[in-house]
Amino acid sequence: MLDTIVASAKERELIAFRIAEQEFCVDIMAVREIRGWAPVTPLPHSPSFLRGVLNLRGAVLPIVDLAARLGLPATNPTARHVIIVAQVNGQVIGLLVDAVSDILTIGDGSIQPPPEVASGRVRTFVQGLVAIEGRMVSFISLDRVLPRPEAEAA
Repeated sequence: MLDTIVASAKERELIAFRIAEQEFCVDIMAVREIRGWAPVTPLPHSPSFLRGVLNLRGAVLPIVDLAARLGLPATNPTARHVIIVAQVNGQVIGLLVDAVSDILTIGDGSIQPPPEVASGRVRTFVQGLVAIEGRMVSFISLDRVLPRPEAEAA
């Protein structure tokens, strides 16, 4: 019984999603909801990865095109795309992705570090890699999705 409790304490749940035929995942504890795509209001002079803002029950929700933020081609959103609403560094943001595919339950030991040959930019966003059911899923570090204010000032 005690072994079961200790084993479950070392497991985590991740939400897997697709962007441009690649699979990524984030910690489910940061996710508040998953909703369909809705048109956004663009903001002038915003970074290219910031699609705009959305009114979410009276709150202004910034929408980040996660593909563009990760250095992939920008998304051309359709009704099939989804927004993952997540809590990141005390701020609620929306992440535009192609589709949510799965909920994964893995042990902490299943997360492997990105290879040393990966570029610094990849290592900035990818916290680790998860090999599950014959596929490789990149575990995204949500706290690095938004630029830090001190980095923007530099």
